[in-house]
Amino acid sequence: MANTPHGGVLKDLVARDEHISEHLRAEAATLGDIILTERQLCDLELILNGGFSPLEGFMNECDYNSVVDTLRLSDGTLFPMPITLDVSSDDIKRLGLSPTARIVLRDPRDDEALAILTVEDVFAYDRVKEAIQVFGADDPAHPSVAYLRNRAKEYYVGGKVQAIQTPPHFDYVAFRYTPAELRAHFKKLSWRRVVAFQTRNPMHRAHRELTVRAARQQQANVLIHPVVGLTKPGDVDHYTRVRVYQAIMAKYPNGMAHLALLPLAMRMAGPREALWHAIIRKNYGATHFIVGRDHAGPGKNSQGRDFYGPYDAQELVERFKDELQIEMVPFQQMTYVPATDEYVPVDEIPAGVQTSNISGTELRRRLRTGVSIPDWFSYEDVVAKLRESYPPRNKQGFVLFLTGLYNSGKDAIAKALQVALNEQGGRSVSLLIGESMGDDSNEKLGLTVEERHENLQRIAFVASELARAGAAVIAAPTSPEERSRTFVKDKIASSSGAGGNFFLIHVATPLAHCEGTDRRGLYARARSGAIPGFVGIDVEYENPKQADLVVDVSVQSIPAIVHSIILLLETSSLI
Repeated sequence: MANTPHGGVLKDLVARDEHISEHLRAEAATLGDIILTERQLCDLELILNGGFSPLEGFMNECDYNSVVDTLRLSDGTLFPMPITLDVSSDDIKRLGLSPTARIVLRDPRDDEALAILTVEDVFAYDRVKEAIQVFGADDPAHPSVAYLRNRAKEYYVGGKVQAIQTPPHFDYVAFRYTPAELRAHFKKLSWRRVVAFQTRNPMHRAHRELTVRAARQQQANVLIHPVVGLTKPGDVDHYTRVRVYQAIMAKYPNGMAHLALLPLAMRMAGPREALWHAIIRKNYGATHFIVGRDHAGPGKNSQGRDFYGPYDAQELVERFKDELQIEMVPFQQMTYVPATDEYVPVDEIPAGVQTSNISGTELRRRLRTGVSIPDWFSYEDVVAKLRESYPPRNKQGFVLFLTGLYNSGKDAIAKALQVALNEQGGRSVSLLIGESMGDDSNEKLGLTVEERHENLQRIAFVASELARAGAAVIAAPTSPEERSRTFVKDKIASSSGAGGNFFLIHVATPLAHCEGTDRRGLYARARSGAIPGFVGIDVEYENPKQADLVVDVSVQSIPAIVHSIILLLETSSLI
């Protein structure tokens, strides 16, 4: 029998509101709207289908503060992760956001209305406190802290939602189950004990052995439940991963395992995330949940140390086991023992016994360079799926992102680079120049901060698609804000697959030189007030904190700068 949902009732809002969905759709046409971000879209889907039960909407201030401080909703229900809808002051004014107001939440992919939110409150929040309490440190090396700093807007709006429809999916539809559907599937197969396995990475022999061992120990079946929403920037794209999961399912004993996809936006919050994952799997009907070493950890902090201890997640889930009512299956890292040709948990290996392992870094190196991957580590058809998506470095796409003041020389460098890379051959070369991909007219130089950021979001999307297809992309917007540059970098890393190679080049030509050589007189017009919002005059240019290369046309020639960029690509084995 499937596990009882968290809070006692599965909050399937789509089923609840089905009889009024057409009425809601008609009302949506009369209301103001918010276009959701990718993260908000993932959150909304799991609110609507009951994956986040007992939530029925985005957290209000009372629930938010309680979750941040105590890991509980204001009514005392265990829930460790704040689920919030961030809005800007402009959004608040535009939509008249105040208690009882109703707003439409729209899909960013096609503008379709998904739900109507009734506002309970709008509140400011403490980003630093949220970072420290939820993620353990206010450290931008943590991807969710970087998100808070660079992408989250300044207010949260709380309120319950009414469902119009869930976000549609056109990929791997057969593997996408709502909690109600998966529960029905377990019931049909008479699966009474189900061990859920969470992953955001490709699976290899060690993962298969771990899950089979867990199933046999618990006399249960296995739910392979990978995340296909947002994961850590730089992770293998979900298309490749699902092809890998499909290949590895055939390696399980017949009838033991089932594959279902989870549209979750991970926060990489370690212990809190493990607790959250357990609640989600409980809502999907699982009775057991595997928590491994450094579960949902984001890696190293700014000091080069792990954000969380290796077993912090297991300890927190164990602490709440009676309340959770889903049994944790703790596992240490599985390691290959050549002498017996098997995988064994590291804590069961006697001292002195030879072991073998391939790290994620080493695996990526072998995929990149074409070096063989041994059978003891992975399966031949799994490796073949990975190699399809990860060609050798000299066939991978990349993005050269040039940023600097107007007339800094970035456009000239970009055009010269295009010629040099076309001479190299082997890839198509795309040039995205100016503030809106090809239009560097005067009218585009005086933009508001938000208009400029929105244009960069569009550039990031186009660049990521081109790089994914193996192209060399040269983008040369002014991009004066660190948050916008961080957004572009993260978008390339998360959406470009093997083409997620990003290089930030700061064209640091001094303002005096840019202005002194301005033949079009735009700086003079900006100083006179004729072009408002001009970067370097009345909008500050924030120097990049971590550029891959810094150049300056006041002291370097264009050919010398182009040569230095080509050397950067050669050093990275991309050409």
